Amino acid sequence: MLAAVAFYVLSAVTIASALAVISVRNPVHAVLFLILAFFNAAGLFVLLGAEFLAMLLVVVYVGAVAVLFLFVVMMLDVDFAELRQGFLSYLPAGALVAAALLAELALVASAATSADGAPIALAPASQVGVTNAESIGRVLYTDYLLVFQLAGLILFVAMIGAIVLTLRHRPGVRKQDITAQVGRKRSEGVELKDIRPGQGLG
Repeated sequence: MLAAVAFYVLSAVTIASALAVISVRNPVHAVLFLILAFFNAAGLFVLLGAEFLAMLLVVVYVGAVAVLFLFVVMMLDVDFAELRQGFLSYLPAGALVAAALLAELALVASAATSADGAPIALAPASQVGVTNAESIGRVLYTDYLLVFQLAGLILFVAMIGAIVLTLRHRPGVRKQDITAQVGRKRSEGVELKDIRPGQGLG
């Protein structure tokens, strides 16, 4: 019963925060709501018995969103003076959100473990004695190997496209010419000096 209550609470907060991401005008608030949605989705993964996925969601996505938040703040013309003026007015709402997150963490922790410390999950475990990461690895690298490789190829192409689109050719900047470097002859790169005894190159 407690696990079902935690599931409905986390699902409702996740949906509400996801709707707030696309509805608020302030980009800073949108990113904060997105982080809230990620934390609640991680709580849902914990209830499903997928602690490894929950850790990845928090570490990778919340970390990436924090970096994205920094880039957004640097790129957009955000009036920090106005944000500081409204800090005290947003303090009760922030404290309420922090208290709600703390209550959700306590609810997930109490719903994910029973009285004797055994984990309780909404989905049954596939095999006894197999860790979460090992189960995900078996499924990912056997049943979905081609899809996994295709996703990696798509990300690789996207990375190359981003590099090509953001590359700027500036005149006067010395660059490495690999063709000229490889095709250089010995006579062009080596110069022999006949130094007599007692004399230096000075």
